[in-house]
Amino acid sequence: MNRSKIVAIITGAISVLLAIAYLILVQFLDYRDMKPAPVGQVDSTPIAIIDTNPRYFG
Repeated sequence: MNRSKIVAIITGAISVLLAIAYLILVQFLDYRDMKPAPVGQVDSTPIAIIDTNPRYFG
């Protein structure tokens, strides 16, 4: 085998391992029971966002 085939096989194996690790991580995060935040801890203060970018003024 020449060097480029070995590099391609190693790169493909790393890619497959990363894909499997990603799928396991996503399944683990999706499996958790997500509960909404308590209403008392949510900050409902309104926030004003002002855009001062001059390209919108004319």
